[in-house]
Amino acid sequence: MSRKLIAEMIGTFWLVLGGCGTAILAGNQVGILGVSAAFGLAVLTGAFALGHISGAHFNPAVSVGLWVGGRFRGRDVVPYIVAQGAGAILAASVLYVVAQGYPDFLIEPQAPGAFASNGYGALSPDGYALPAAFLVEALLTASFVLVIMAATRPRPDVPSDFAPLIIGLALTLIHLVSIPVTNTSVNPARSSGMALFAGAGVLSQLWLFWAAPLLGGAIGGATYRVISLD
Repeated sequence: MSRKLIAEMIGTFWLVLGGCGTAILAGNQVGILGVSAAFGLAVLTGAFALGHISGAHFNPAVSVGLWVGGRFRGRDVVPYIVAQGAGAILAASVLYVVAQGYPDFLIEPQAPGAFASNGYGALSPDGYALPAAFLVEALLTASFVLVIMAATRPRPDVPSDFAPLIIGLALTLIHLVSIPVTNTSVNPARSSGMALFAGAGVLSQLWLFWAAPLLGGAIGGATYRVISLD
């Protein structure tokens, strides 16, 4: 496995461990604000540590979006997605083992957000229907990719080290908006890792958390490519 793929696996592991781990292990203490901040901090620190190696995608939708936007080679998309998926599954497995150390730990398969999973309808935190969930996931992923492409574009007036901060703040904002709707995915790898432990109901809805973010990522990449001066 190449250095880039190892970095993507580690970075996605860190993102899921930090974000979903906060939701599972400390969600009752920190609430939506804390969980949103955790995801933002996870991507900020991961991008700062590993961005110079792999570009710090940590998300299949970002890889697809950067490819559509002309910033990433098409032949690397699938290997990146495989590495990201492996990192997410590994993080979910670690969280499952850790959570079992709590005496009252229980995954309720039909409960919204069970094991930090994503869902719509009965599995949405606030009961949002499929169309609303799809729209939010696609639109916010498109916006996220657009921000990433803008933040990583070389500019003489902005230090390159600012990019992880901008991207982390964007992901924090995305979670503040969408946790009540879908428990926030915008990342198929993150959704898949947690779904493996959350039950059949969550797995049956996993298609949306691939389709909407991938579509949104492609839209975001294409939009930035059209409007930018790159």
